[in-house]
Amino acid sequence: MIPSDATFAGTFPLTPHFTDAPGFRMHYVDEGPRDGEIILCLHGEPTWGYLFRHLISTLSRTHRVVVPDHMGFGKSETPTGRSYWLQDHVANLEAFVAALGLTGITLVMHDFGGPVGMGFAARQPDRIRRIISANGPTPFGQPDLFDRLTANAAVSPWFQWIAKAEDDGTLEPVLNNLGFNILSTLKLNGFENNAVINDTWIDAYGAPFATATECLGALGWAKGFPTGAHRFETPDPAADRTIRSRPALAIWGEADKTLHAEHFLPLFSAIFPSAPIERLQGVGHYCFEDAPETVSGLIADFLRRT
Repeated sequence: MIPSDATFAGTFPLTPHFTDAPGFRMHYVDEGPRDGEIILCLHGEPTWGYLFRHLISTLSRTHRVVVPDHMGFGKSETPTGRSYWLQDHVANLEAFVAALGLTGITLVMHDFGGPVGMGFAARQPDRIRRIISANGPTPFGQPDLFDRLTANAAVSPWFQWIAKAEDDGTLEPVLNNLGFNILSTLKLNGFENNAVINDTWIDAYGAPFATATECLGALGWAKGFPTGAHRFETPDPAADRTIRSRPALAIWGEADKTLHAEHFLPLFSAIFPSAPIERLQGVGHYCFEDAPETVSGLIADFLRRT
């Protein structure tokens, strides 16, 4: 776990907050006016709230931006004796939101934050005001979800490696040392903006995974796919109607090597057929790193218009 006061040479100068509501010490950023509209940013694999630092800077002038680190990531605790499947993270988020009393939420979801956020939306639809997917899948009971996951896995280097590594027993040894191979993992997934890579940046992304125990979160998210342990939430009819009525936006870096637009944007359009989709050429999986100004601007404009 990263020290609570770590700012990584001033690149993340944000006040740390903690809650024990999900049953472990969960870190979150809470910036902006207390009475502002709530933007809840959900990171994925293998990142943490640091991913959203540019977005926080942009939106916190006018909005309350809340950014939790999932269990096993960032400055949050990595408890032993807990499972790290999708359904666990959804339950953690539900407890977190209840503890903070958040309502009128705009979800901003990246990578695995998509399934976590949509799982939460299925359970708590009345708390959701808007949906923003930024290279984040939006599973919401679509009948072709499994087929799309399978088709994507066939062309994704990350998912191909996970399946092979789980089969030959190398998944744990590699991911248990994620702090030392964080850059190669990010590049495998489709990270394009090499100009931002320096020692501070690598330290910020590698620091949460200093020991094998601290890698339980990253290992769980990866291992849940080949083992079938992840459970995707299916909304009831009322939740489905509520979420489909919300304003939504998709932003997709088309150089994403892990989550291909052709397989995942149809999931978004199935829920929000008239919602805008911004496709960014030359931008990879980590769109918040590859094009932070562009992505932040698109989100800020969408908030103004809706």
